[in-house]
Amino acid sequence: MFLKGPSANVRIVAFILASLIMMTVDHRQGHLEKLRSTLSVFVYPLQYIANLPVTVTNWATEALTTRTRLVEENALLRDEQLVLSSKIQKFEILEAENERLREMLESSKRLDERVLIAKLLAVDLQPFRHQIVINKGQREGVYDGQPIVDANGVMGQIVHVGPFSSTVLLLTDPTHAIPVQVNRNGLRSVAVGTGQNHVLQLEHLSNNVDIKEGDLVVSSGLGSRFPPGYPVGVVQTISRVPGEPFAKVTILPSAQLEKSREVLLVWPETRSRSLADFESLADDAAIPARP
Repeated sequence: MFLKGPSANVRIVAFILASLIMMTVDHRQGHLEKLRSTLSVFVYPLQYIANLPVTVTNWATEALTTRTRLVEENALLRDEQLVLSSKIQKFEILEAENERLREMLESSKRLDERVLIAKLLAVDLQPFRHQIVINKGQREGVYDGQPIVDANGVMGQIVHVGPFSSTVLLLTDPTHAIPVQVNRNGLRSVAVGTGQNHVLQLEHLSNNVDIKEGDLVVSSGLGSRFPPGYPVGVVQTISRVPGEPFAKVTILPSAQLEKSREVLLVWPETRSRSLADFESLADDAAIPARP
């Protein structure tokens, strides 16, 4: 036969009374302080382990949030950097264009002739054809054979004129030739294209001619097509072969044939004067004779 212990209610009341007594004694006399301290040493690891999942979860959440925020900030900074880089590049392009236009302006001041700035539309640099297309044509008064220069020297001449654009034959084209002279001594020659981007050749110079590497070669103005005294190139190589009647002389073009984006159309003074004289004669011819 089993012994029946105190009921649950009695046990609860007993526990409550014992707790109250212990709390009162501890509050007034502090007898349980040492026991509490001893128990806390053993209880702390259990509390730490029990709280560890929460701590790890909070740390992981914070780390993930921080990483997500950093990724978003990094993406925003990359976008801003891209925008700023594109703006800087645009500013650099505009600055370079302004510098080229300033050089063109200075170049035009050195010319007494009428000039007009044109921009490149297309480039055709095949082995045996060196041409460019510019955005000026008949409506601006462009004509066949008109000289083209840039801020550094002669580039070529017009070979075809359309209503709104024109084709320029560059100095380096094998079919192009320009009367020139050595700036140092006035020695005259003809510079012809070779089909190479950076090479012109001086024709019909005898082996004993007075010419040196580094000599500046300028347009002579003969033929009244190109303005005189404008840079064509600098003597690069001189080859004198014994027994040959002529020396082989190459020059490096002064004009930036592969880089220039703006060019100057030139109306030589002689042509302008000839046109003016022609118009004057035409006006005189149109005046009816007096009775």
